[in-house]
Amino acid sequence: MQEDRVASSAYDRRKALDKEHSGTQHISRSPEETGEIGFRLGKRLKAGDIVCLFGDLGAGKTTLTKGIAKALGIDERDVMSASFTFITEYDTNPPFVHIDLYRIENGADLAELGLWSHIRGDSISVIEWAEKAEAELSSENIIRVSLKYKSRDMREVIIEGIHEKDRDNR
Repeated sequence: MQEDRVASSAYDRRKALDKEHSGTQHISRSPEETGEIGFRLGKRLKAGDIVCLFGDLGAGKTTLTKGIAKALGIDERDVMSASFTFITEYDTNPPFVHIDLYRIENGADLAELGLWSHIRGDSISVIEWAEKAEAELSSENIIRVSLKYKSRDMREVIIEGIHEKDRDNR
């Protein structure tokens, strides 16, 4: 009996560690489901968080961003791919900053953009195409979201860096 409890306890700890390091995996079968994953993530965000979105063109980064924005009280119709404006700030509490680095070529472009002046401790930031700034992103508040195209109607969404104990789960 006691051996079973010890084995079970060790298994539970190992499972928890694996989950912490591998992230939370979601399967989305529609843009609406991808938006819902973003909404649930958005409800857990706090000022200072930086959500870094990684994925190919069409993987659902902007759809996920719309879900996050909706959780913060922004009409998702107001959220567009920021590819031509790069940075859009929304007057919410905390402020929401949507950054799209699709057209950024190098670190000099990032510096010229003034990216770091928009990422502040009092705001929630979402960065699409974060791989273009990955070398410069080193913060304990980074939440990494990988979106992978599985089929025409299916995406895999892996969220890393957000822990249940640190959140109020509004």
